Amino acid sequence: MTQQSQFALLGKKRFLPFFVTQLLGAFNDNIFKQSLILAILFKLNTGVDRDLLVNLCALLFILPFFLFSALGGQFGEKFAKDALIRKIKLAEVFIMLAGAAGVLLDSLPLMLAVLFAMGTQSALFGPVKYSILPQHLKDEELVGGNALVEMGTFLAILAGTIGAGIMMASSSYAPIVAGSVVGVALLGYLASHGIPRAAAAMPTLPLDWNIFRQSWVIMKLGLGQRPAVSRSLVGNSWFWFLGAIYLTQIPAYAKEWLHGDESVVTLILTVFSLGIGLGSMLCERMSGHKVEIGLVPFGSIGLTLFGMLLWWFSGGFPQGATPHDWLALLGHGQAWWILGCILGIGLFGGFYIVPLYALIQSRTAEHERARVIAANNILNALFMVASAIVAILFLSVAGLSIPQLFLAISLMNVAVNSYIFKIVPEFSMRFLIWLLGHSMYRVEHKGLDAIPDEGAAVLVCNHVSFVDALLIGGAIRRPVRFVMYYKIYDLPVLNFVFRTAGTVPIAGRSEDLLIYDAAFKKIAEYLRNGELVCIFPEGKLTGDGEIDEFKAGVERILEENPVPVIPMALQGLWGSFFSRDPHKGLFKRFWSRVCLVAGTPVAPEQAKREALQAQVAELRGDWR
Repeated sequence: MTQQSQFALLGKKRFLPFFVTQLLGAFNDNIFKQSLILAILFKLNTGVDRDLLVNLCALLFILPFFLFSALGGQFGEKFAKDALIRKIKLAEVFIMLAGAAGVLLDSLPLMLAVLFAMGTQSALFGPVKYSILPQHLKDEELVGGNALVEMGTFLAILAGTIGAGIMMASSSYAPIVAGSVVGVALLGYLASHGIPRAAAAMPTLPLDWNIFRQSWVIMKLGLGQRPAVSRSLVGNSWFWFLGAIYLTQIPAYAKEWLHGDESVVTLILTVFSLGIGLGSMLCERMSGHKVEIGLVPFGSIGLTLFGMLLWWFSGGFPQGATPHDWLALLGHGQAWWILGCILGIGLFGGFYIVPLYALIQSRTAEHERARVIAANNILNALFMVASAIVAILFLSVAGLSIPQLFLAISLMNVAVNSYIFKIVPEFSMRFLIWLLGHSMYRVEHKGLDAIPDEGAAVLVCNHVSFVDALLIGGAIRRPVRFVMYYKIYDLPVLNFVFRTAGTVPIAGRSEDLLIYDAAFKKIAEYLRNGELVCIFPEGKLTGDGEIDEFKAGVERILEENPVPVIPMALQGLWGSFFSRDPHKGLFKRFWSRVCLVAGTPVAPEQAKREALQAQVAELRGDWR
């Protein structure tokens, strides 16, 4: 099956108008917010403490996410999402008209009120923003679509922050900023008219206008989802906790530890944002166009590693007679190590966050999706507030330095994600599968579109190595329940993976009748539930690379559960490290090229073991 790059989505009407709409919204939010902060610090005459006003800005923008995310989740279920987005974007035009008036009049109260209104608009838009994607994208496009949204969001934040700085540097900043925010809002509203129809998921949902009661109900709905979804909400919010700490401390870090000026702050923000954008873009290729949650532990490891390295390389940076600008900073070798660490944090942050968003979207029922994402937004806001409290406690109370704070949150990352991966071992299991498929083996796929997207089916495949199930499970988008010899099932380390994946251990009838009978009962249960079951009809690993005789178990399964059968073949595994070839060559031990081939589905009444064996042998060909 030919896979297109995620960038192909930018040429499709079902994605591009939405992408442009949300990009312009993030860009506009940050132009106004950063312009207001810079105006408070450098332009406006006020008797109020400037640091207090800057912190008030942060509070006014985040408070609406506590108050109105639940309402946004209800709106996202009850109304057509395309029409709802247009109404929200129209509201942005009027909000920015008020904001422009505040800038032109130098009215701080009006600008603060507009900032609160912007936060409200963002809180209402967030649940619709992420819940509309599964309605317009195919399953194999979901990771790529989320990657583009994350990349666009962070680059828009960066562009808005830098753009605000450039505009505020002008002596006639007021008309420039006022015209920009209104113009961008109008462009966003116009772009929203291109978003295709996205029907309401639950049009009969009664609206509860009690925002506190509904916020509590929606939080219970989100955290009451199946563990993979509820813990993904926690992991998603934890990412925003980390991000908030890094982004908040970057200005002080650049000034106090790198002895840099404002251009150094911009350089670090640029590197961080580009890292997240690059990580987001690489997610689709690394996940094989499917929701691959195995990337989440990989991202978590990178976040910890590069956070610790950032602490390690900080300190002792040479100080000049005047603060370094960004070019002078790059003249020091130590700066390249520090920027590399910041790039790594952003890169692995992209690996961490994109699969979590895609998992939440793909595994939440359509009629609950917007409200679950609203719960995620509330949780994000809570974690971002907690990040500010933690930073104050660590820096002011405990007396840690900023690099030591980075080290502390890197170690906290280990604890938080260990908890998540313990509760949902599927993350670790998928990581091991992903790691195997991207280290010791180069896995190619052919004909896997023959496997149905839903409904029960039996997959039959030749059995070549101890890791056949891992390679097959990593290649197929749907969860696969494997049936395997119980002694392979009990192998150390691999047993954790097989157990987590719901693998069925089986023994020969004469070997252990209880295991034998229990296996067929479990297989029947999986097939009744519409799942995929994969069996290795040879009953054992090949000892010579050839396909052994298929046993009668496959026919018994189909007699009791008449479902389609998809023959498959593994090519190139014989002689690899985990095969039983006594003459394993050095070249075949690592980075072996293997291929999984699927054939045409076979009706259950025609799926006799001899015929299936012949089809699998034909699919495998001469490449053992």
